Amino acid sequence: MSVADSESNATRDLRPRKYQEEIFERAQKENVIAALSTGSGKTLIGLLLIKWISALENSRDKLVIFLVPRVTLVEQQAKYLSDNTPLRVFRLSGALDIELSDRMRWKRRLEHCDVIVMTPQILVNLITHSLWSLQRVALLVFDECHHTRKNHPYNIIMREYYHIKATEERPRIFGMTASPIWNMKDPVGSLLALETNLNSTIISVREHVEELAVHAPRPSELINIYSVPPDTYNFHEPTLFQCLSIVSGSTWDYVGVPWSNVTTRYDTTLYNLGPYCASLYLFLEIRHALQRASSELPIASPMIEVETVDPVSTPAFTKQAPEELAIVRDIISEFEVFFWNNEDPNIVPIAIPSTWCTPKLNALRDTLLEFYTSSFQAIIFVEQRQVAACLSKVLPAIPELKNKIRSAHLVGQGVNVDGVSKTTDAYYGDAAEAFRMGNVNVLIATSVAEEGLDFPACDLVIRFDPFRHMVAYVQSRGRARSAASRFVVMIRQDDQEAFNLYHTLQAHEPEMNRAYQSRQGVVPLPEQIDNDDDEELDPSDLAERERYVVPTTGAVLTYDNAIGLLGYLCALIPCDAYTPTHKPRFVEDFQSTVKLPLGIPLLHEQLTYTGPRKRTKKEAKRAAAFMAVKRLHELDVFDEYLLPTPGKTLGEEEAAHVQLALQPQVTPVTIDVDVKFPWTMGERLWLQPVYINGEPIAGLITGVSLPLVELRSNVLLRLGLPQLLRLTEEDEMEQRRTMQEYTKLGIYYRVTGSPLPNALGAFLVPLTDDLEVDFNKIWRVLDNPRGIFDWSEAQNHRGETLLVLNRPEYGRTRVLQRIRNDLSPLSPPPEGSPEAPCATYYDYWILRWSRRGTIEFDIPTDGPLLEAPRLVKHATSRYSLDPSHHIPPIHPDTLVSSIVPMHTCGWVDMSPEMIRAFELFPALCHKLTDAYRAHTVRLQVGLPSIPDNLLTEALTLPSVDANFNNQRLETLGDAVLDICTTVHLMIKYPRRHEGQLSALRQRVVSNKFLVTCARSVGLETFISSERMRVAKWPFVEQDGYEDKEFRRRRVITRQIPRRGLQDCVEALLGASFVAGGIPMALRSGAALGLTFGGLCPWGERIRKSERGDTGVPALIANLEKELGYTFENSDLLVEAVTHPSFEFSTTPSYQRLEFLGDSVIKIIVTIYLFNKFPKATSHQLHLPRSKSICSPALASLGIRKLKVHKYLLHNNVDLNHAINLYVPILESTSPDEIVRRGWRYDPPKAISDVFESIVGAVFVDSGYDLDRTGVIVTWLMEDILEALSPSIPKDPVSELLEWLGSVGCSGQMKFRKTPGQANDALAEAISAVFHGIVIAGPIVSNSKNVAKFASAEKALVALRDADEGKLLLKLCDCKHRMVVDTQNKDSGADQRSEDDDEALDEEEEIAVVRMLVETESL
Repeated sequence: MSVADSESNATRDLRPRKYQEEIFERAQKENVIAALSTGSGKTLIGLLLIKWISALENSRDKLVIFLVPRVTLVEQQAKYLSDNTPLRVFRLSGALDIELSDRMRWKRRLEHCDVIVMTPQILVNLITHSLWSLQRVALLVFDECHHTRKNHPYNIIMREYYHIKATEERPRIFGMTASPIWNMKDPVGSLLALETNLNSTIISVREHVEELAVHAPRPSELINIYSVPPDTYNFHEPTLFQCLSIVSGSTWDYVGVPWSNVTTRYDTTLYNLGPYCASLYLFLEIRHALQRASSELPIASPMIEVETVDPVSTPAFTKQAPEELAIVRDIISEFEVFFWNNEDPNIVPIAIPSTWCTPKLNALRDTLLEFYTSSFQAIIFVEQRQVAACLSKVLPAIPELKNKIRSAHLVGQGVNVDGVSKTTDAYYGDAAEAFRMGNVNVLIATSVAEEGLDFPACDLVIRFDPFRHMVAYVQSRGRARSAASRFVVMIRQDDQEAFNLYHTLQAHEPEMNRAYQSRQGVVPLPEQIDNDDDEELDPSDLAERERYVVPTTGAVLTYDNAIGLLGYLCALIPCDAYTPTHKPRFVEDFQSTVKLPLGIPLLHEQLTYTGPRKRTKKEAKRAAAFMAVKRLHELDVFDEYLLPTPGKTLGEEEAAHVQLALQPQVTPVTIDVDVKFPWTMGERLWLQPVYINGEPIAGLITGVSLPLVELRSNVLLRLGLPQLLRLTEEDEMEQRRTMQEYTKLGIYYRVTGSPLPNALGAFLVPLTDDLEVDFNKIWRVLDNPRGIFDWSEAQNHRGETLLVLNRPEYGRTRVLQRIRNDLSPLSPPPEGSPEAPCATYYDYWILRWSRRGTIEFDIPTDGPLLEAPRLVKHATSRYSLDPSHHIPPIHPDTLVSSIVPMHTCGWVDMSPEMIRAFELFPALCHKLTDAYRAHTVRLQVGLPSIPDNLLTEALTLPSVDANFNNQRLETLGDAVLDICTTVHLMIKYPRRHEGQLSALRQRVVSNKFLVTCARSVGLETFISSERMRVAKWPFVEQDGYEDKEFRRRRVITRQIPRRGLQDCVEALLGASFVAGGIPMALRSGAALGLTFGGLCPWGERIRKSERGDTGVPALIANLEKELGYTFENSDLLVEAVTHPSFEFSTTPSYQRLEFLGDSVIKIIVTIYLFNKFPKATSHQLHLPRSKSICSPALASLGIRKLKVHKYLLHNNVDLNHAINLYVPILESTSPDEIVRRGWRYDPPKAISDVFESIVGAVFVDSGYDLDRTGVIVTWLMEDILEALSPSIPKDPVSELLEWLGSVGCSGQMKFRKTPGQANDALAEAISAVFHGIVIAGPIVSNSKNVAKFASAEKALVALRDADEGKLLLKLCDCKHRMVVDTQNKDSGADQRSEDDDEALDEEEEIAVVRMLVETESL
């Protein structure tokens, strides 16, 4: 089926023709298969049916699914439907962006669309894993429905359709095809089979046949007969094939070339096209193989002279390149001039004479010339991809066709069943689109273009290779669908079989058309359906097939999907460079046996399954796979959805997240949340004494009882026990107002210097000796808000700290040091003082204070002066969780003049202790806010008894800019999360392999999952994100505080970064571990909804092994001694040294224990660093940890401490060679070298894996005792751990990039790969390229990372070197640009001066005056 010209017209006006209406009316009544010729507009009929059925009442909440047989058709048909309907059309094909295990996203995806265009295998997968069901489908449209046969996914879907017993629950069926008959020997049988398989009736046009003939005409058919190809050609020798034939099979194996299959295709191309095209195919195939092997530039390019990294650092084993490989490269390089066109790789570089072509190719040339016009378009159908590619490149180079033919080819992608690369045949560009747009006029295509693709009606269609069946004949001819089109069939002159088949197809087509045009309904299926070469499904085997539906989920296991499920399970088993990809192995016979890899941790007898005897070998194979999957599901290897990796919903622990509809995918980068905030006054007030150095100085009045906290500065401030504040009923409102205004003045004096328009959330007031509010002292201050100007009273406070308010300096506070009776306003200032530029103090003040605009001041000319330095305007709410930390006192600003006239100043009657209380008030409020949240989160989330300071640290984001935040605890908590999750999964899923466990762990420790957990318990409402600044007083009542319910909630809206949620979850785990080890971490994990498996201690979750004491095998007896640990279950130690390649063993491989040991080592090292470096930042902990647990470090320990290479059980010669090369290197390398320059080493991963698995074995054998295991691991890693420090150097790439940033380079450093060779082995070479110039390298190594780090190291040396310092200046002008940009940005920047630091602007001054006047009016 294709969207032909007629359908394109329908896109512009969707008015169906009479024959389309006829089919549509039948489709409304029953399931039908529309058998119409290509170009007749079947898609429009499908469109009308989709729109009609979508409007029906019983179609609500159901999907319409439009199935197409090829990926290339998905986009085309989806675009047609979305352009012509208002329905939500979605596309599914190829590699999906959603994993089948991600049920939440699938649910949202499927529920938010109306029509899905997809390939059928995807629907099979959705049904298999119960992501959707056919009962929830309103209409199934089958494009090219003649594929619904045998084991095609179309037919698999229909088998599920027949299992729906209730007919009304089945979806409607609409099939579309131009060729409903496969078997021309039994056309009626083919029709019956198709009708039965699709539960539909095949129909065609009956009443409007004439109209159909006008709009879907049949082209003229011609036969082009060509002669047999000659035995020899006038072609240069030796040919490329002759040159390459001398190469041995081992060399071809080395570069991954299946030479026998390549030879077969070469012969086919030679027979069809001639020696040049055959040589062209061979050149492209070998060239691509060499490129793939070196992973780099065209192999014909000269090899760059490279530097090899010190062999001591990179001896990792690589297969030695055969000496013949250089010969192959030279041969390909020599022939490049004949076959490769750098300017246009779609055309060969030389002209192709007819003597190099077969008679068949020459006949094709003549046919193209005969029908060529300036506007013609042609399609040439071929059987094999390499023939299509060669024809496409060669046709424009044939002299007679030059400047006439613009060709492209359309083939599949990937690697074919012979292992031959499809990339060899790739077209450089979009061939289909180029043909549609007319940029090319000849398209050479394989069967991929026979069906469905939307191409314009072609003037010429050539069948270059013979037909195999009726479908190919009808479909390819359908591309020539105009009356003037020609359909040319090429047949060799002596190929009588091809002649007979063609004439038979021609003769039988009318008969077969009549067979379905006269159909009335479904009749029973005859025994014999067809006789093609595909596998027959014996009816008896089909009738005996089992089908298993998982009761709890509806997931479906069938014979059709069982093999795929086994393959998926095995593909997830990790494999290193020395282990081939794991696959199920079948012993194929009429009774098949399947053997599963030892990587699946099952008993030996649970890895082998033998199915029942069947009538075909393939059916027997399916039966064995079905038995295996069903049993593996019972063993919990497959989950309830028949997936080897569980989905997002793992059980009851995660059910809450689904119920709360908290999807991590929709959590924005920043979220607005209502955070707990205690600063709201209520109907009841609480008074808590504030003690300074043990004396009750002030009272904190709040609407809620607050935790008892303390602050250390030059004084010790401590909060006392709360008590209800009792105010007289008749004076309560006035007294509240009085306390608020007093507190505002105190904050104004010592904290902000700005008016506070909002109602306060707390009052700080003086107390009497009886701990009652001292309203007399309050009124004393309120009566004189500008200060007391009677300085005689100040004599009573001699020796005390007095605040001084200078009227011209609104918002500024001074502190009296002494009265200067020796000075007057007319005195000359001393040299060097801020006033020195003026003759007298009076002149200076006139200059300074006359800038106040509308506000005038009476500046005296006589009277004493005050020496009163100005205090810093802004205070801070910064405090520390460190008990030894003291908040520093606030000192006067020495940059501002300290001399002011007494006449303009007033003093504040407030005790020095009260003044200090107000100075500490911001920090006190901030600490109380954090402590209040810590107390509340413990109660509301159900956290264990974690100390307040740890909770506060865990809930504080780095943006707070305090001297503490949650990042250190987050680093520790990350390791705690990892070990707790890993142990739970190991115990819960004892029969799942490492790949399954890794995928499962990744889901439940992912940031998205942690965010979901945090939001499910409302953790965001307790996070502290407020910066420790109080430019404006933050602890005030919020808008809406008058509402009682609002006051009860006690919240404030804050913006929290999404990452803050996940970090707080991990930090809480870290805090729990610090407070109470793993038991408390398990309790916190349960409260937060993490996948930890409950509160039961790990050792109590498992049963002790019932295995008798059979002694330690002699092989590993010495390993126990090296380890210093005696195993209760020595099988664990055997398992720990068994490599996956050791296939002939009844012991599982070490992969599960290595998975566990990795987490154990991670947390032990993290605990060590956390305790050893208490002042280290998160980054300073993370870097040394990663250096100590990387593969080179653990491999070094494995060789030096345990000699694991002596005990490793494996069956791989290459692995043995690689380990033997590295053993002496690791034995001689110091721990300090490994830690600092471990990047230079790339030992086989198996060495570090065994070390991790041994640690995992000790952990399991000890009953999951982390402390006991930690002692052993710390001893084993002692020298590595001693080499760690927070200042450990980074890797060379990081150091290079950071250094470039520090000198102003904006990131013009690149690392470029080039082809290289080390010790005659193919390897990657890396060059460091700075601003487009190579400054280091190429450096070759067996490891890409080693080469990259080495090139970065050399680049940094080159750029830093004093003798070569000019290199940086020569190549980089980033710093110059940055300096210019910075100057432009900073040209208007303010410089701090006394002028800029003066009192507030005029508007704010007026507001301050208004506040003081209102206070005086009280």
